Amino acid sequence: MLRQEILGELQEAAARGWLMEPQAKRLLRIAGLEVAQFLWTEDINEAIGFAREIGYPVVVKVVSPDIIHKSDVNGVVAGVSDDAMLNDVFRKMTRIRGFQGIIVEEYIHGIELIIGMKVDQQFGPIIMLGMGGTAVELYKDVALRMAPLRQEDVESMLYSLKSYPLLYGYRGSDRINIKALTHMVLTFSGLVMECSERVESIDLNPVICNATRCVIADARILLARK
Repeated sequence: MLRQEILGELQEAAARGWLMEPQAKRLLRIAGLEVAQFLWTEDINEAIGFAREIGYPVVVKVVSPDIIHKSDVNGVVAGVSDDAMLNDVFRKMTRIRGFQGIIVEEYIHGIELIIGMKVDQQFGPIIMLGMGGTAVELYKDVALRMAPLRQEDVESMLYSLKSYPLLYGYRGSDRINIKALTHMVLTFSGLVMECSERVESIDLNPVICNATRCVIADARILLARK
């Protein structure tokens, strides 16, 4: 059964057809998934206060109902290092079409992965796991499975990746937290089964994983067409 809080987020975005990033992240938190610490605000002073609280550097992203792909309009700036730079980035982003504030988010180091879902007309919801980030289409290193997933499915997906040695500690690098990643993928699978009739696709990219945690840094949810 679809939880009321999740249904509320989907209904609020129904007219637009997709969830803006803050809405998507609220939905993911309700589902029990870890997202990066963030603040959505139109107040530069509030933005600066939050950045100081979580510590620089931070990531700054534009929020606009007119912009699905933020990077296409220079709507994402990583490594914002101080108040002056944050103020400058904020000023530039206010000029982006449909501006409804910015997201100030913690900056996380780690390996960038992608977790996604799309509803196939024949097979139903399909889950994707692979190497993510801005070069996801260049890597094309992903694994697909039909939902729902079991733990052994997640393990199989990881081992099928060409880049799996990077996840398990390649040439002395830190092994990522495989337990946290597995938990995230299984929790995501549960969410997919819960809302697949109302959602066309979900992209969590990047999901940043390091030795201690796996965190969703960006999310896009497209709703099913009526």
